[in-house]
Amino acid sequence: MSTQKFHFISGLPRSGSTLLSAILRQNPRFHAGMSSPVSALFNGVLAQVSAGSEFASMVDQRQRRALLRGLFNAYYADHTNEVIFDTNRHWCAKLPALLDLFPDAKVIACVRNVAWVMDSIERLYRANPYENTRLFGGNPARSTVYSRLEGLAQHDNLVGFAWSALREAYFGEQAASLLLIDYELLTRAPRKVIGLVYDFIGETPFEHDFDNVEYDAVDFDLQLGTPGLHKVRPTVEFQPRRAIIPPDLFDKYAQMSFWNDANGSRANVVSAQPATKGTAP
Repeated sequence: MSTQKFHFISGLPRSGSTLLSAILRQNPRFHAGMSSPVSALFNGVLAQVSAGSEFASMVDQRQRRALLRGLFNAYYADHTNEVIFDTNRHWCAKLPALLDLFPDAKVIACVRNVAWVMDSIERLYRANPYENTRLFGGNPARSTVYSRLEGLAQHDNLVGFAWSALREAYFGEQAASLLLIDYELLTRAPRKVIGLVYDFIGETPFEHDFDNVEYDAVDFDLQLGTPGLHKVRPTVEFQPRRAIIPPDLFDKYAQMSFWNDANGSRANVVSAQPATKGTAP
């Protein structure tokens, strides 16, 4: 059986998960990267052995756990790293299963004022005007900034699903295993934030180089029609800018940052004050 330790990176899109992975992977003991297919495999296997499947009666609870645990062992079998961070926005919706399979696992959820998440996606869309990105279902959905953002916010779509899954985890019974990291703080004070990550997962600190961070996924981004989606700038720094989405949309989505209120949750939060009025603080 694998002796690797597993932790998970999840949270909102455009909120620093790739940046966090790029930093953590500097530690030779760690493996981290962009979203892996393990979550999709996990859901697929579970569907095949659950009620409603013709095979459900052939697989008991012990076998289900073994099959799902085996997915991680098989996928990361060729990695010699002692600590694996698997990234996927779906993990926040799977905490009961994850923490049963990996009782010592921690989940790091990257967050960002939702208005800035939307603004970042819109900025990426406008940077590729000759590409019908696969982030949207069709021409009606991508026709204006209003339809684009409304679609993204649906509970089965890119931002809406991630937000719903994160909210479920934040107020759930496994919230104490969750660490939320605000994108702005990660870029303003990376050394302090990464130090808190090491404390949270119980690992010995490592001297990271925040001026030489590397990560890119050119082929993956091109097949989505979103060049630059996973490209990380070499220097970790905060870059203030003005929003490009209309002020009414910015104000609407800025209200969705529920993690600024810790009432009713045992989750650990490293957060900044929410931005307002469409200007990056």
